[in-house]
Order: sequence, then structure tokens, then C-alpha cells
Amino acid sequence: MAQLDPKAVLEGRVPGRPPIALIAGTAVCLFCAVVALGIDALYGGAGFWVGLVLAILPIPLLVALTLTLDRLEPEPARALLFSFAWGAGIAVLGALVLNTLGLLYVTVPIFGEAKGHVVSATLGAPVIEESLKGAVLFGLLWFRRNEIDGFADGIIYAAMVGLGFAMMENVTYYMRAFDEGGADQLQAVFILRGLVAPLSHPLFTSMTGLGVAYAATHRRLQLFAPVLGLLGAMLLHGLWNGATTFGMGGLAVVYLLDGCVLVVLIVVVAVERRGTVRLIERYLPTYGGTGLVTPQDIRMLRAIPSRRAARRWARAVGGPPAARAMVDYQLAATELALLHKRAERGVADPAGSRRAVPPCWTSWPRRARRFCAPRPAARRAAVGAPRAVRFPARPVTRCPGADRPHAGPPIRLTRG
Repeated sequence: MAQLDPKAVLEGRVPGRPPIALIAGTAVCLFCAVVALGIDALYGGAGFWVGLVLAILPIPLLVALTLTLDRLEPEPARALLFSFAWGAGIAVLGALVLNTLGLLYVTVPIFGEAKGHVVSATLGAPVIEESLKGAVLFGLLWFRRNEIDGFADGIIYAAMVGLGFAMMENVTYYMRAFDEGGADQLQAVFILRGLVAPLSHPLFTSMTGLGVAYAATHRRLQLFAPVLGLLGAMLLHGLWNGATTFGMGGLAVVYLLDGCVLVVLIVVVAVERRGTVRLIERYLPTYGGTGLVTPQDIRMLRAIPSRRAARRWARAVGGPPAARAMVDYQLAATELALLHKRAERGVADPAGSRRAVPPCWTSWPRRARRFCAPRPAARRAAVGAPRAVRFPARPVTRCPGADRPHAGPPIRLTRG
């Protein structure tokens, strides 16, 4: 059975087939990561291998904790992998080159050796690193707007970028600590960066993720919100780097600030999850007449435990294919509710267009019309979606619910 991919239906591509550009981009990111590791190995000596092991050690746990925030409407694994690879590859290598050039040719010649390093760490590094990390989030906003359905998605992608960047940066810090102070200094640095504050870079970049998510899901401030988020990320990063100049008091302040930011982000994700449940309860009952949704389905879709119980039941009754079908159904139902939300706000972009979203769905890109055209039976079998969103073949002249709260009509559904 082919895996259902509602985002692929929206974008007009065959479900389950990753775009060539995404594959090539991931390969380039991984190549840059290998180059950055090669530079560290060339100058690191024996401390490189110790630093590499310690940097990778907490990553599986941190990634798992991040993905627990994304259980109701999980993001595509390939997009998350690309985000992590961008942070570990292009962002790290670019920051290594630009920070070094800025230190050698700007800050040190102007401010001197000691003060130049402080200025570079406090002002130069946050601007360069957050710009490079945020570039992939701006790319998602430009090329894959439909992948970002809310603030939780922006936080998830930003956290993956930050974890990739932090992993590679920690290799350098652990390597230097081991070479300069041996095991004692390495232990202190690992406790500080790997155990006490492993989420610093994800927290910084999450500010950019919030701005990008707002621009993807709202009509207003689509340019201002991402820029404001990027400035917030730079500010948090600069405060973190500059706190060392104020001793333990400065460190205590930034640790407290980052702790508050972490709590706020968790609250944002929890509130948005409740909002998604309300969307399911609001929009999906209108599909009851089609036979695709029942009141029992609504009760099942509204909570994580009931979704998990439904998957277990499907596996017990029909084996792995039935469990996979249940996962596909849950994902498609959630995507459908979120699509109604985007339509109500006037930001629905069914074809993943790079253009600014028009006020109404006045026209359909040629690619979407071709996908919505009648298909031979062989192609329908290749798509393999038992329940797929199918958009009307003719353009819609006005947005549904433009003059009133959106409660229908339901988006047309057909069985594959």
C-alpha cells in the first residue's frame, strides 16, 4: 500500500516521492558537514575523536524530545532531515568561514586582539550564525509554505536546525577543551554545553521559526514577522555569548531567560495542539454525509491516547497494513482541518506556490489543474491514496467564508 501524503496531493506530485531538489540539497548539506569535520580533524589531533563522540551522544535524546512536540500532525521526515543537515552542514561551514574572516579582517584590526574576540563573539557571530540557520526556514516559507501549519511547525524545524548546528559546534568546543586542559576541562565544558544548556541554539533559532510560522499562516506582517523573529534570535544569541564577560551573574541571567523562553515555547505548542483539536471538532463533522467521517472518528481524532489506541486496534485486526492505513487516515483528517483553517484565513496555497497568496482562490496554477484532471486507473493506483483531497477543476471566484465565520461547505472529497 502506498503511503498517503496529503501534502503531496496539495503540491501536485506523486505521494511518497521526495523532490529531486530536496535530495540534492540534503547531499550538499552533508558534504559541507563532512568538510567541516575534516577541518576539525586536521587541526584537532586526538581530541577530535573524543569531541565527536561526546557531541553526538546526546543528539538522539534531544531529537526524540523535540519530536514529541510534533505528534498530532508530524512533519515529513525528509524535511526534518534536511533541516538538521542544513544546520550541521551549510550553516556550520558558512559560519566557520565568515566568522574567521570577520575576526581576522574586521574586529581584531579595529578593536585589537582581546576586545576583537569579545566583539566578534557578542555581535558578529550571532548575526552570521542566526542568518545562516534562519536561511533554511526562509526557504521553507518561500518554497514549502504548505509544510508550516502553525507555530509548532516553525519551532520543530528551527529546533532541528539548531540541534544540527549545536552538534557540530560542540565538536570544536570539546576538542579544544581536551587539548588545552585535558579530561578535567573537557568534563566541565561537556556538563555546561551538553547537559546544562543543550538547547541553546534550538531556542535561539526558534525565534526565527515563530516569525516564519506567523508569516506562513497569516495575511498580515508576512515580511515583518520573519525579520522580527530573526532579530529576536540574534538578540538571544548575543546575550548568551556576551554573558561570559559579566561573570556568574551574567550567566545566571541568561540561563533564567532561556528557561523562560523554553517554557513559553512549550506553552505555545500545547495551546496550538488544543486549537488543532478544536479545528477537527469544528470542520470534520460537515463530512459526515459523505461517509468518510463518523462521530466515533471525531472522538478518536481529538486525543493522542485515542489515536494510539486506534492504531493498536487496527494492527491487531488487520496487521501492519491496517495500522499504516489508520496512520494515513489520522494524518489526512488533521491536514483537512488545517486546510480549512488556512482557507478561512485566506492563506491557502494548494500548489505550494512561491507567489504571495492572493485574497481569494481566483485561479489555480497549471500544475494543480493537471493533477486534479481525471487520471487513468493505473495512475490512480500509483498514487494509492484511499482518501485524498481533490480540489475543484474550475477556479473558485471567492474564498469560502470570506464574509462570515467558516463552517462549510466541506471541501470536496472523493474516494481514490
